[in-house]
Amino acid sequence: MLEKCDICPHECKVNRKQGKIGRCKATDKVKIALYSVHDFEEPCISGKNGSGTVFFSNCNLNCVFCQNYEISQLGKGKDITIEELAEIFLKQQEKGVENINLVTPTSYVIQIIEAIKIARKKGLVIPILYNTNAYEKVETLKLLDGYIDIYLPDLKYAENTLGEKYSKVKGYFEIATKAIQEMVRQVGMPKLDKEGKMKKGVMIRHLVLPNHIENSKKVLKWIKENLPEDIYISVMAQYFPIYKAKEWQELNRKLTKEEWKKIEDYIEELEIQNGYVQELGEHEEEYVPKWEG
Repeated sequence: MLEKCDICPHECKVNRKQGKIGRCKATDKVKIALYSVHDFEEPCISGKNGSGTVFFSNCNLNCVFCQNYEISQLGKGKDITIEELAEIFLKQQEKGVENINLVTPTSYVIQIIEAIKIARKKGLVIPILYNTNAYEKVETLKLLDGYIDIYLPDLKYAENTLGEKYSKVKGYFEIATKAIQEMVRQVGMPKLDKEGKMKKGVMIRHLVLPNHIENSKKVLKWIKENLPEDIYISVMAQYFPIYKAKEWQELNRKLTKEEWKKIEDYIEELEIQNGYVQELGEHEEEYVPKWEG
């Protein structure tokens, strides 16, 4: 697959084994920026001991507001082998983390599968979490069936014009929703243990953008109408203008309290049962990163 790369919907067809790069700029080498214990994911993901994140370099989207742009867009990181990646999984497990959290993993699906195989033979037992922008091919996701326990996809846009404008991709909504439905087929609805930690299932994230409340409503409406009642969602208010977002007047500010209130009201109107929302502070420039069930 790496010799004629068609892992993601861009289907660049470049020979990554010869060092050629396509849209995501990844070669056949695994490239990561860092691995760490992350305590600030959703409570059912971080739990008491944190999530064992592995941040992969490069990305198949080019979001103008990416908060990790140095990693995803500028390629910050270093090359490692598949064996080294497997060892990182095991080191994270030794730290007592709740899961292995693969952040922006799409470009490295083939290598990740091999690393999981190696790590499992050496004793890896904690859940594997696939943390993705959801611009995924169903055919590629099927390769992950049996290797991934938890899928944590974004659903960024219901309006494809926004995907083209802000992330330079076409057909985002149709591609992402089909991908999410495949994820649900594989692992189903969230399964939590007695301590409230997710062991398996899908949770969908959505970042609310300023001046685009209707897009967020359409995203939430699709989730409500097309997925089971007990699906988990995580609606995020943490947007702030970074990277190239300041070049877009409509994105060059944080959310207002009025915008966020509209989202909260709509969630209540839809009677969405499970998941989390973030809180805004008393002033629109104040963001309080507090999760509520």
